[in-house]
Amino acid sequence: MMSISSFDELIRVARQQPEPQRLLFVFTTVELPDDCTPEQRARFEAGQGGALTPVMCVDKAPGEIGTFSDLLEESRQFLQEWTIVFVAALAGKNGCAPRTEDAEAPLNRMVESIKAGSVGTYIPFDTLGRPVLFGLS
Repeated sequence: MMSISSFDELIRVARQQPEPQRLLFVFTTVELPDDCTPEQRARFEAGQGGALTPVMCVDKAPGEIGTFSDLLEESRQFLQEWTIVFVAALAGKNGCAPRTEDAEAPLNRMVESIKAGSVGTYIPFDTLGRPVLFGLS
């Protein structure tokens, strides 16, 4: 598995792939579940824990994305607040890039797996474009 150190590096790597790529983005917020314990509430209020809730998804060709600032600015037009954006790549075949229609089912699977807490196959970034490492607790 490749180590990506920044959003801009991800875009650069996606543009260099042998097959054209389509990037899938799922924007999430962190919320406290209704059935949380007092300990979970205290951790959440201290800035830890919580549940990731997908609030918006979009797909783009790498050429449609400039920098992380561009993505952030565009996302804020539709969504004022988000915490983490998860990114995955969908590869084309035989030199043909995937279309938006091709991205619909993979995006839906991403949303469902994020809701289920299974995020290991996606690259998460914070609102500053830095990769996020999830601690296990």
